[in-house]
Amino acid sequence: MRDPGFVERIWRGEDAGAVIGRAALAPAEALYAGIVALRGAMYGTGLLRSHELALPSVSVGNLSVGGTGKTPVAAWIAAELISRGARPAIVLRGYGDDEPLVHATLNPSVPVIVSPDRVRGVERASVVGADVAVLDDAFQHRRARRSADIVLISADGWPKRVRLLPAGPWREPLRALGRASLVIVTRKAASAEDAAVVVAAVARAAPRLSVATMHLRADALRGAGHPGERALASLAGLDVQAIAAIGDPHAFVQQLEAAGARVRPAIFADHHAYTVADAERIALEGARADLSVCTLKDAVKLAHLWPRAAAPLWYVSQRVSVERGEVAIASLLDSLVAMRNSR
Repeated sequence: MRDPGFVERIWRGEDAGAVIGRAALAPAEALYAGIVALRGAMYGTGLLRSHELALPSVSVGNLSVGGTGKTPVAAWIAAELISRGARPAIVLRGYGDDEPLVHATLNPSVPVIVSPDRVRGVERASVVGADVAVLDDAFQHRRARRSADIVLISADGWPKRVRLLPAGPWREPLRALGRASLVIVTRKAASAEDAAVVVAAVARAAPRLSVATMHLRADALRGAGHPGERALASLAGLDVQAIAAIGDPHAFVQQLEAAGARVRPAIFADHHAYTVADAERIALEGARADLSVCTLKDAVKLAHLWPRAAAPLWYVSQRVSVERGEVAIASLLDSLVAMRNSR
């Protein structure tokens, strides 16, 4: 199995090697920061053009690389728009083949448009009958002029110091929140107190910006490729193989540990493309545990590869619950729905 932990250790580690690694990457970080600032200035002055979209649209993005919960939150927003009478489509780049499949699982009635060009992607969404678009991971895609921008920041991955790529996982500094309409601080294994620390930091960086918090709570276990279901609490006292190829696998492991499981991590790089050999090897190693559990993002790729003779594979989905800022979120979504009639 591939262990992506080296990069994480450089980004988040406190040992001497990690500190030296970040120091060595500081010149590259400064160069990257300069490029980001120049690109922003070019959009700000009109040297680079943004384009009106065919539909009212909201992006769900972040400032860092992966792990903030974009896909479940974008799916939740699509469901909320449906409850308001809208016909949303999900538009995304489709990096890896997992995100479109996850959206199709969470919202089977919602069209999923895969296009690196979000302008054309939203055009396609309008052609298939959508009247509003949810752009999954598009905050940095400034060529597409959205109606609103939601930025997610993870309390699980909150650093002592924001470091830009490649010295850290951040695509943009906190001051980029000036372009956002709303910030949502997400937490999985992090506590409400941890989330409050992040809320305070966002308030200092962008005092006029509305901030909400969401808990992405581990839900019941469901069968990957089979119809079974079991309570999360049933993991208590069991040896569990935790399979994850996601942006923040450590939060997933901590969720299982919080349920009382003794976890054996099987961690892969984000968006890992599983092979038959991978599935066979994972199932063989999982035979030494009581249960093999993965995320939904992994289940949509592993279920059809899982050996029939192996013990069943299970996945844990994330239930989205709003803990703070419900009025701000509702106001943004209501405004988006109202825009359908003004075009």
